[in-house]
Amino acid sequence: MEKFQLSVLFKIIGIGSASGLLYHNNLLYIISDNSTFLYEYNIPNEKLNKIPLVDYPQENISKKDKPDFESISFLENKLYILGSGSTESRNKVVRYNLTSKKLSQKDFSIIFQDIKTQLEIKDEELNIEGLIQQNNIMYLFQRGNGINSKNGIIYSNEDIVNRVFKFVPFDLPKIKNVSSTFTDAIFVEDKIYFLASAEDTTSTYDDGEVMGSIIGTIDLKTMKLINSIQISNKHKFEGLTLYKKTATQIELLLCEDNDSEVLETNIYKLVIDK
Repeated sequence: MEKFQLSVLFKIIGIGSASGLLYHNNLLYIISDNSTFLYEYNIPNEKLNKIPLVDYPQENISKKDKPDFESISFLENKLYILGSGSTESRNKVVRYNLTSKKLSQKDFSIIFQDIKTQLEIKDEELNIEGLIQQNNIMYLFQRGNGINSKNGIIYSNEDIVNRVFKFVPFDLPKIKNVSSTFTDAIFVEDKIYFLASAEDTTSTYDDGEVMGSIIGTIDLKTMKLINSIQISNKHKFEGLTLYKKTATQIELLLCEDNDSEVLETNIYKLVIDK
């Protein structure tokens, strides 16, 4: 992972504050942390489709009211879009069936409360930024940019009725003396690829000065950090998805949250050696 190439692949007009993305069958699905739309971008045709996630969808929702969708994952031809859990209005998960195009919504607050109770995480500390699903196991990536900086991976057993959660803390590299914390993650082959950003704030709610972003890998079996590298000193990358891979390289697509109301999003391509 010592060598990498980062470049802007294309710009999409009509999406702001991108917080997650997922590539599937030449379509790029993008979520925004201040919107209640799922954005479907046809890469070959350069066409953007907006899919309402609620009855009265909005863009540029006020900070106190937004659902704060930060995680998007794929399982059994369905997309799962999850709020961060950092406030009461951010506890929803929306499922979108790619075949039937039907939506369903669930209140995730009971599961979030179980996580906080079992792992002794305070209400103001919970801040989920990434989700990986493997069979019935959930891997939730907690961004520890609160006062206690509880950064790590929360994962469950396979019993969906009686879930037991465990927490593995991660002390990630600092950028300009500010700790980097998880912003997204995906599973590729036998590794977790993750993004983390350093932001000069001790709040899960208020934004701070962005110091940069890193990418790294974690061994799923041992839950140990394999390696990491800084890829930017100014971007807060929040979305990560697999684009292409060869025997020697992996190509990833990234998006960034620019913390503004401007409805345009750059999609970056990151090429790294395996």
